Amino acid sequence: MKGQPTAEIIDCIRDIPIYQESLAQGHFPLLDKPEIARGFPGNWMTPRLAAALESGEAEYVLSTGTNHARMQIIRPPYFLLRSYYELWRTHPDIAGTWESGCSRVSLTTVLATEHVARVNAARRGVEPGPVPTLDERWLDERTCYLNLRLDPAQWEREDVLRMLGEIDRVRGGHPRGQYHLDCSGYHLAHLVRKAEAWDLWDAFPAPASIVHAYEYTPVNIRRHLREHFTCPVIDLFGSTELGYLYFSDRDGTYWPHLDRMSVELQPVAPGSTIHELIVTSVRNPYMPLIRYRSGDCVRTLDGTPDPGAITQFCGRVKELLHTPSGPVAQGDLDRCIGEASARVFLHQLRLHGDAEATLLYTTFTGGPLDAAEAVALRQSTGELTGRRCRIEHRTHIPVGRSGKYAWLADDSA
Repeated sequence: MKGQPTAEIIDCIRDIPIYQESLAQGHFPLLDKPEIARGFPGNWMTPRLAAALESGEAEYVLSTGTNHARMQIIRPPYFLLRSYYELWRTHPDIAGTWESGCSRVSLTTVLATEHVARVNAARRGVEPGPVPTLDERWLDERTCYLNLRLDPAQWEREDVLRMLGEIDRVRGGHPRGQYHLDCSGYHLAHLVRKAEAWDLWDAFPAPASIVHAYEYTPVNIRRHLREHFTCPVIDLFGSTELGYLYFSDRDGTYWPHLDRMSVELQPVAPGSTIHELIVTSVRNPYMPLIRYRSGDCVRTLDGTPDPGAITQFCGRVKELLHTPSGPVAQGDLDRCIGEASARVFLHQLRLHGDAEATLLYTTFTGGPLDAAEAVALRQSTGELTGRRCRIEHRTHIPVGRSGKYAWLADDSA
């Protein structure tokens, strides 16, 4: 039966309370986040899990919410990090930087930096300082964090000099002066722009490999990074509760990394070629997820539900924009913008009622689009969304409280 777990999977979940009804009926429906949270943690508790929590082999954590509620889960310590390291170690384009001992310098949200500083302070039995030093921002012996501000657009020259200096200090520990740059694509693009604007590009140590892995990376930002760095620039797709599931190669083709996992794709609406990701995974032994609705959307090469033909991870189900022509995902608007102009950096579509919208945008150069590009962007956005659209150039679009960008906002909400 399509999507139903194998006998081997069933053996892994026989004593977990949340699955008892499905086991008795011989059928596993889709598993939604509210169902996971209902009765948590009792609906997951087994003698093995209780012992793991007691010994520290399992821990409670919160999923990383971008613009939605976070979910409490149970997993082994460093579960996501170990998944990342496994992909890095085996990736066809960047395994060499792992093998050579490159440190991983991470440029992502300040919330991630603050979390690492808090954990390290707790280990030492002290309170974290207001501005953690680089020594206080190492996650383990391989990974350190750079960012100390919520909004990367507000980095000052001193911030950029500090980060470039810290990169130089870290890479100094490698015999060939190399390092691996892990990032949010947005944050790295901001750092590139500011380094160029303040004539600091020559002080930016060239990374030996780059991974962006924390949120959807727009096509123009990917293009911008490829233009500035000669090393492989890789995208990883995953989540706190699942680990990493897919990786791109340096040419942008996605490949599965479904260790102890399987994936189904289901259309988000009848006739739609946008599919939502349904995952069965026993990679996390303490909270195996069977037919879990992850909330992520994908597009495939030919529009069919083939998990081996995914060409784009195009956003979140909760953020789909419903139009007269069917659902529109974040990746659809992004593709539309990239085709109209490669100069657009950040964007946000603001909805006004049911019939109008304004597309706010910034550019890599700081100035507005020329008249022809602006007309093309307004027309294509209107056709995609089925709304009367205006476009407005901005010099700044603020980041959200999570440290990530929202592509869609509703002024009437």
